[in-house]
Amino acid sequence: MSMLSLIDPEVAALLDKEAARQNSTLEMIASENFVPPVILEAQGSILTNKYAEGYPGNRYHGGCEFIDGIEALAIERAKSLFGADHANVQPHSGVNANLGVYQAVLQPHDTILSMDLRHGGHLSHGAKASITGRFFNIVHYGVHPETERIDYDQVEALALGHRPKLIVAGGSAYPRVIDFARFREIADKVGALFMVDMAHIAGLVAAKVHPSPVPYADFVTSTTTKTLRGARGGFILCRKEFAQKIDKAIFPGTQGGPILQNVMAKAVTFRIAGTEEFARMQAQVVKNASTLAETLSASGYRIVSGGTDNHLMLVDMRPRGMTGVFAEETLAKIGIMVNKNLIPFDTAPATVTSGIRIGAAAVTTRGLAAEDMKHVGSLMDKALTSASDERLLESLRNEVRQVCLRHPLYLHFGEGALI
Repeated sequence: MSMLSLIDPEVAALLDKEAARQNSTLEMIASENFVPPVILEAQGSILTNKYAEGYPGNRYHGGCEFIDGIEALAIERAKSLFGADHANVQPHSGVNANLGVYQAVLQPHDTILSMDLRHGGHLSHGAKASITGRFFNIVHYGVHPETERIDYDQVEALALGHRPKLIVAGGSAYPRVIDFARFREIADKVGALFMVDMAHIAGLVAAKVHPSPVPYADFVTSTTTKTLRGARGGFILCRKEFAQKIDKAIFPGTQGGPILQNVMAKAVTFRIAGTEEFARMQAQVVKNASTLAETLSASGYRIVSGGTDNHLMLVDMRPRGMTGVFAEETLAKIGIMVNKNLIPFDTAPATVTSGIRIGAAAVTTRGLAAEDMKHVGSLMDKALTSASDERLLESLRNEVRQVCLRHPLYLHFGEGALI
């Protein structure tokens, strides 16, 4: 019996149920993944006991000599992995990383040009519901109505018309490669700074199966989760001339003490992300996502923008007479977890949506290959087209359980020394 079950059996019971859920379902929410056990070990370490406001060599608490070594490792590994001049590994999340950049180089009411949330952007890029939408003047660009890809001519026209202080690229639901060089050209044309939020694609970038924004952007922010498959938290990469401003913006600007157990887990995350096994896995993520998109398309589902270049896809459910919330709830009944999602030019409310977002990272971590994705796509189609047939749904649920049993969590991680 674990200590947790002795001290707090109610919490322990809920944790056990969540573990059973993760083991017996296929996680296909694009922002989720399964971390290696070594990350769980790091995040549950004794560093939880320590405070260390400041940075290596310049702390506001004593007893930080070993903490300094751990954070210095995380910084150097992040810089090396992504080829960056400077790294700050203290942000508690991707949103905090974004806020750190804004704090470093913007004043309240400065203009930011960023991707519309309804077209694939992120809340922290200036959505009205976010603090970023309240404190800055936000101008949004979107995708072209025909191609459903970023309309770079629109981006340039808006930049010339509004002269933003900062241009932001990246998002939470954009399935295509972003032309970072074109964004850099536009930023230079209007004298703007350029930031890329690569939270969703960081693992693909680290593995060199996706173009890197680092050579083009003044700032690159990210989580260490999602495709990077690591610690719960964020980080910032930047050019050396902005290093001091970024560090001051995080501490004391927007945060107090770093979450040290997560800083250590980030160091481990960056080390794992530099291995050959990690690179192979990320290549498989891209292949799996593409295979699933092709499978669903062949079954009559419309894939937004016609496909995917990364780990995720958006599926327009309208041609099949369905909504996003219906698809999410139906697939959950058979143990396939996706999320309802707005698609470009969606007329449905955010609580309903016309689409779903599907990701391939977590199931790839679990060990599924391209042929498995064809099977999963078939299961999804059968469920969605027979949602009222409870006996069929139970049969499909059993099939999903069998897939999960063939690919149990954490057994797959035993193949590599670090993973």
